[in-house]
Amino acid sequence: MEPDQGITPADYQQLPTQVGYDRWASIYDEEDNPLIALEEPEVARLLGDVRGLTVLDVGCGTGRHALRLAEAGASVTAVDFSEGMLNQALAKRTTCDVTFAQHDVQTRLPFEDGAFDRVLSALVLEHIADPTAFLGELGRVCHPSGFVVVSAMHPAMMLRGITARFTDPESGRETRPQSYPHQVSDYVMAAVGAGLSIDQISEHVVLESLAARMERARRYLGWPMLMMLRLRPGSA
Repeated sequence: MEPDQGITPADYQQLPTQVGYDRWASIYDEEDNPLIALEEPEVARLLGDVRGLTVLDVGCGTGRHALRLAEAGASVTAVDFSEGMLNQALAKRTTCDVTFAQHDVQTRLPFEDGAFDRVLSALVLEHIADPTAFLGELGRVCHPSGFVVVSAMHPAMMLRGITARFTDPESGRETRPQSYPHQVSDYVMAAVGAGLSIDQISEHVVLESLAARMERARRYLGWPMLMMLRLRPGSA
């Protein structure tokens, strides 16, 4: 399939990342998003059994991972800079062990070194201007015996003119929170520069099985849509 043609900045509005996600929040969980459908089982696979563990979810959004991890027996701390997204997460919170807090994840995280057994950042990395500093912070707050799991929209999607996007329910316009055109090598070198070792790296394409369940995915059939990293503190 050929990349999307004819898309120009005039066809959509681009907003600062925080503003964009505040606007997206009210409909975020209602959309049939093939990237999320592809990503969620991979996050679960890489994190493994979290019972009895402390987990930090950095850029938690509407709490889609944080709440599931808490239900699986983890003690979860979840941070995001979008008030709108956090409000959606708080509205869904049950009696599970989750602490939500507002924080700009591109700044130093307000936690001690090695405070968490597992650190997760899901579909945030493509919105980060300095991935080395960001991954360094994830590694800093991860216990030396633990690991960090990161998911990201695959950089190949940007070759099609695709970034995180939604239809603004107020204006009806396609809206894109700010993303950065990093490549796979940028993420690999960012992990190395942050002093982390790459335990696993994988790239995931859209298969017919996903397209059959979610028509929106069909236009990306055969294209890499998702990238996953599992990182460990300390260089290999």
